[in-house]
Amino acid sequence: MRLKSWVSVAGMTCLSVTAAGVCDGLAQELLPEIAVSAPAPTANTSDDGLQRGPVNVIDDTFQSTTALAGREIQRSSAASLADVLSGLPGVAASNFAPGASRPNIRGLDDYRVRVQENGIGTQDASDFSQDHVVPIDPLAADKVEVIRGPATLRYGSQAIGGVVSATNNRIPEKLVQDGFSARFKGGLSSVDNGLDGAVSLDASGNNVAIHADAYGRRAGDYRIPGGVQANTRLQGEGQAVGGSYIFDGGYIGTAIQHITSLYHIPGVIDAPQNLRIDMEQTKWTSKGELRAPVEGIDAVRFTFGASNYKHDELGLNGNGVDVVKNIIKNREVEGRFELDHAAVATGIGALTGTWGAQFGQRDLGTDGSLGGLLAPTKTNTAAAFGFEQIQFTDTLRLQAAARIENHIVKGMAPTFPADFLPPPNTFSEEPARRTFTPKSASLGVLKNLPWDMVATLNAQYVQRAPAAPELFSRGSDGASGTFVIGNPDLKIETAQTAEIGLKRAKGQLRFETSLYYTRYQDFIFKQVTGNFCTDTFATCGAAGPLTQVAYGQRDAIFRGAEVAAQLDVTPLGDGMFGIDGQYDIVRATFTDGTNVPRIAPMRAGGGLWWRSAEWYTRVGLLHAFAQNDVSLNETPTAGYNLLKAEVSYTHTFNRTDSGPREMTIGLAGDNLLNERIRNHISFKKAEVLQPGLGVRLFANVRF
Repeated sequence: MRLKSWVSVAGMTCLSVTAAGVCDGLAQELLPEIAVSAPAPTANTSDDGLQRGPVNVIDDTFQSTTALAGREIQRSSAASLADVLSGLPGVAASNFAPGASRPNIRGLDDYRVRVQENGIGTQDASDFSQDHVVPIDPLAADKVEVIRGPATLRYGSQAIGGVVSATNNRIPEKLVQDGFSARFKGGLSSVDNGLDGAVSLDASGNNVAIHADAYGRRAGDYRIPGGVQANTRLQGEGQAVGGSYIFDGGYIGTAIQHITSLYHIPGVIDAPQNLRIDMEQTKWTSKGELRAPVEGIDAVRFTFGASNYKHDELGLNGNGVDVVKNIIKNREVEGRFELDHAAVATGIGALTGTWGAQFGQRDLGTDGSLGGLLAPTKTNTAAAFGFEQIQFTDTLRLQAAARIENHIVKGMAPTFPADFLPPPNTFSEEPARRTFTPKSASLGVLKNLPWDMVATLNAQYVQRAPAAPELFSRGSDGASGTFVIGNPDLKIETAQTAEIGLKRAKGQLRFETSLYYTRYQDFIFKQVTGNFCTDTFATCGAAGPLTQVAYGQRDAIFRGAEVAAQLDVTPLGDGMFGIDGQYDIVRATFTDGTNVPRIAPMRAGGGLWWRSAEWYTRVGLLHAFAQNDVSLNETPTAGYNLLKAEVSYTHTFNRTDSGPREMTIGLAGDNLLNERIRNHISFKKAEVLQPGLGVRLFANVRF
């Protein structure tokens, strides 16, 4: 029996369903989806009754998941996945610009957090610099998950902090019920005069399923308390088409997608220069699954993706002429193959597992009038991994995972003076080739307890190879306001983590809580040096518009806690009234007691909600405490209160061949106290306020 996902009954999100089809425990949508491990992989049935084959061992046992879907995504006017997720326990966002924001999980970001779509990485430049967009628009996502823990080894050491995984139906995995379905969604937002919309079409027949979608959004400069945050407007659009051949034992499919985005960069220097980034990406993906191809094998799967990414950084030069200041190109290929072996009877219990291999190649570099932040680099990766579980009893499971990788990174290695200041007025560089072999392993125990609780205890040893920009960066990144200096002598980063958790996914009271402790050896970080620069190293000194930052390594300790809970208080009318709460904290220090820079503040919050088969309402307050645990050359950030409210109505129509099946319309308010909010983890927190009071009207129609 699979217990992982909530299901829908009469328009309500339920934690479980009785034999009579009655919803047992309404799930307030803000609380993350809680994944409960099943005893052993068995056949899985989807919501429409179609058999989906064996349950993936990784998905059902190793994966600790926080998920948002449907209206939870649509109620937000955010143009990035990170901003949509930023209110969840343990998750923050860089908030660099409305079109550019990257997730931060438990104090970790960039090269430690993988963002992917349908199992393939975004293949962009967002990990390179925080002003770069993640080319997955929330309008194109049916579901977004945050994956932590041992399951991240499935995707590589660059996911040491976690994975943000968006999924949609661009490569169909099953035939469409009744042969055709369509969805239309859109919204209006007051804080930036924003308008967005999307359409998604699915059809199938004769074992073939096809999909097409398109979306677009535009927004002006957003309002802040007392005025407008200049140069924050954006516009973007995307299209995709895909198809699959569905057969009794699985499917195979492919899709091609294209996305463009033009977004502006706020800041004291950037706004007067009309600094903006014009991004374009074309991406081809393919995936498939074959279930029970031979005796002893439950399933084999593959995923593959290849893309061409480019963006131009545009703005006015010193003469007031609009020029291309920087060009960033990224061409990338990634593939992964997985095999689920059938359960093997042992003397101590049933053994199930998944084994796989992964490969990738990335060509990344910059060019432009500023001379280039990064000379062309090439990174080749290959890896093998395995996940195994032993079911000792009906209530006790032991899990183990391991991964070994090979990274070959080529580029131009820069050499700077020890104090990062001229003279000499230029740096030297020479061709370099670095090879790394990170090794990772994890061990976990899951125990079912009374009262439908599950306790988990995990230990991980994870190594991460330095990324090409961490090794070879050597120039100005005007959009982010930094002059970045890489370190070609960086070593492998090692993290040792212990985590304990307790969760309950059904019943009147539902909760998930975890405590973790991670010790990093040779933690790679970007340190503000105290120097300033303009566009070239010769200008670095005591003054300049760009903050000089340099990559270095020190041992560090991260520890933290996350709690999310909700309680069905009492039936009220034809629905359920309840309360929810959340709390998260991460404390990160180097081993000498000094603070790791740019760590998100402690947060606590809660809300009141009521929902029925048709109505959903909630009001909630999230308080971010002041962040005074700051690093060298870093300043404290004041706390704030973020008040949100929502009301939505969903109507299910009588079934017809061509008419609509369901319609939702809602109104959501954000920052209703119109607080002056600054994001501590942003390099531009002193220059850029987050959006003020805003209201969003959204609608969704499904045929």
